[in-house]
Amino acid sequence: QVQLAESGGASVQPGESLTLSCAASGGRLPYYAIGWFRQVPGKEHEGVSCISSNEGSTFYSESVKGRFSISRDDANNAVFLQMKDLKPEDTAVYYCTECVFTTDQAIGVGSWGQGTRVTVSS
Repeated sequence: QVQLAESGGASVQPGESLTLSCAASGGRLPYYAIGWFRQVPGKEHEGVSCISSNEGSTFYSESVKGRFSISRDDANNAVFLQMKDLKPEDTAVYYCTECVFTTDQAIGVGSWGQGTRVTVSS
């Protein structure tokens, strides 16, 4: 059974950059759209970005458009989220999972892992 594991979270200052990684283990990266979601205490998972299996389509939430960039490397079983100009409101635990998305939203359809924490604070 393929599992996805997130890494790369850290504590950074506003305006800094960070890249998160999502690695598949136990098999190859699912031939499915993979996305990044984030969660803060007391709230549901928020769809941040998703990328289709053939990299032909992507989704970004309005709050991260122009700052975040998603990519996938199927040969190395990984999906990445490059985050620039981080803001305090980006503080959350970030998760990767299979997703479905439209132009307006993304929904996680796989299981949730441990996540990786991103803290943006001065």
